[in-house]
Amino acid sequence: MEQYLTHSPVLFIIYNRYETTLLTFEAIKNAKPPRLYIAADGPKNIESQKICNLTRSIIHLIDWECDVKTLFRNENVGCKIAVSTAIDWFFLNEEMGIILEDDCLPSSDFFRFCDELLLKYQFDNNISIISGCNFQHGKKWGKNSYYFSNLTHIWGWASWRRVWDSYDVNLKNHEIQFAEKILKNIFHDNRIVKKWLIIFKDLKIKKIDTWDYQFAFLNFFNNRLSIIPNVNLIKNIGFDGNATHTFSLNRNANIPHEKLFNISHPNERKVQKDADFKTLFFEFGLKEKKIVRVFKKIKKTIDRFLKKILS
Repeated sequence: MEQYLTHSPVLFIIYNRYETTLLTFEAIKNAKPPRLYIAADGPKNIESQKICNLTRSIIHLIDWECDVKTLFRNENVGCKIAVSTAIDWFFLNEEMGIILEDDCLPSSDFFRFCDELLLKYQFDNNISIISGCNFQHGKKWGKNSYYFSNLTHIWGWASWRRVWDSYDVNLKNHEIQFAEKILKNIFHDNRIVKKWLIIFKDLKIKKIDTWDYQFAFLNFFNNRLSIIPNVNLIKNIGFDGNATHTFSLNRNANIPHEKLFNISHPNERKVQKDADFKTLFFEFGLKEKKIVRVFKKIKKTIDRFLKKILS
């Protein structure tokens, strides 16, 4: 099968991990985007200058016809500012496109998935991002190629300027009371709400140096949904000691790529709440309440019984 060539521009965010950067770059190179934006934070010290320069040298491996733009910082500003302003820069120049960080290895199908859905949902203000990663570990939600979610997965994603225009790295226009009200409407489990509120408070006092939680909250606040593929299209290869946040292996590290066949679309805009809870229970270290487990077990038994007598 021929390698898929993407129609979308790509933002590639790198820093100082040459090996993972090279692997992800090779996947981008195979897709041959017509426009490639490469952004890199500056080195933290003189010792890190060499590896940062080596990582940036991937620009010399661009051998296809491509409009290349770079945003290489001289000083280190940290993940929160470096990444968010790189995305600002990207959407200042593009109406829509694909965003990849150096440790998010995409499959060829990822680019095809993004190309089709970027156009399909270009003017749909209820859709925030198209994610490439799937954390369901084999569980499919519906019979189509993707499902809708309240969560914001950014290990390889695509979006539109219309969405990013509302981004605020400091969440300055939102307070805890508003956040709590919105979260209670979305998640009917107080334990999950409390976990999100702790993150919200830490963001407001600048205890967390990252950019993506803010994006997740703004999608909550604006009642926007994400698209999650029913197969995994992104392999995170960055779980090691050189990572900024993903230091130790967990079950979401190095999930293999799966094959995406013809893309089929859901007929209804239904959020798969059980899929979201499955992800959050793992992320927040929670267990499903016993009464819910019992109810699901009973429902599953009834469903099997009905299927048997009706067949």
